[in-house]
Amino acid sequence: MAINRMEKFENLIMIEVLKAMQALGGWVTRKEVKREIRDHSEAISEEQVDKVKKSKKTGATYRPFDYRFNFAVKHLIDADFIDTEDNRNLELSEKGRMVKPEDFDPIRDVRAVLSKDSADDTDIEEETETEEEPWKAELLAALAKMSPQKFEMFSRGLLIHMGVDLDDNIGVRYVGDGGLDGFGHITSDDFRTTRVALQAKRWDGKVSAPEIDKFRGAMDKYNAEYGIFITTSDFTREAMKTAKAGTRIITLINGDKICDLVAKYHYYVEPVTTYKLKSFFTDNE
Repeated sequence: MAINRMEKFENLIMIEVLKAMQALGGWVTRKEVKREIRDHSEAISEEQVDKVKKSKKTGATYRPFDYRFNFAVKHLIDADFIDTEDNRNLELSEKGRMVKPEDFDPIRDVRAVLSKDSADDTDIEEETETEEEPWKAELLAALAKMSPQKFEMFSRGLLIHMGVDLDDNIGVRYVGDGGLDGFGHITSDDFRTTRVALQAKRWDGKVSAPEIDKFRGAMDKYNAEYGIFITTSDFTREAMKTAKAGTRIITLINGDKICDLVAKYHYYVEPVTTYKLKSFFTDNE
């Protein structure tokens, strides 16, 4: 049977999904699996994962990879390699845990066992993925509209909520992005105090490795032992490698992690409690 280009790419994604889930321990969210592929896959580039297109029908932007990824996961669920109760949290089945990615054949092990009357989805080019938590998209949109000065203030405040004792002068005066956006100290549970430097970038594009090198150079001026680089966008794979290189590790916080930290520390957000009705109220009797 002939395999078209989209099916071939889905087959590749299936292999990478199994590799990613095994590397992450077997019980993860879709987002975590996708992130693992984006950051570490040798078969799929970060450009393929991050590529954005515009819908000819609606004019909305979407990521073609997300759609193929979701179908790849669906196929693995249907073939009993992955278990899920809510379609968001994924768990490798015994079959998924035992299979070796190098021996896994998507055509033989998945497509051949799927029902013949399943809907043909290979010719669909676009799909807008439903936002799991709409408030996060709202937060990132608000951060993107901030002035650089306000975003730096936001980032400094977030670090204070995380337990960093920030200096009142270093990084406060807005005279350009060549220096630090914050400097302070953090004390661990064993009372070890570490000098921490902050860089905050409200960018649209991904932060590259040279920006990490530049930040590390700025850290030298204050003999900072540890760095935190915050951006509303994301980091390239090379930037992530550079951040881990050498003796002074730099923690990278992208848009997704900003949202998680804002929620964790209730930083300018308020939690809302809601309720889901049980079947007692909805059953037809």
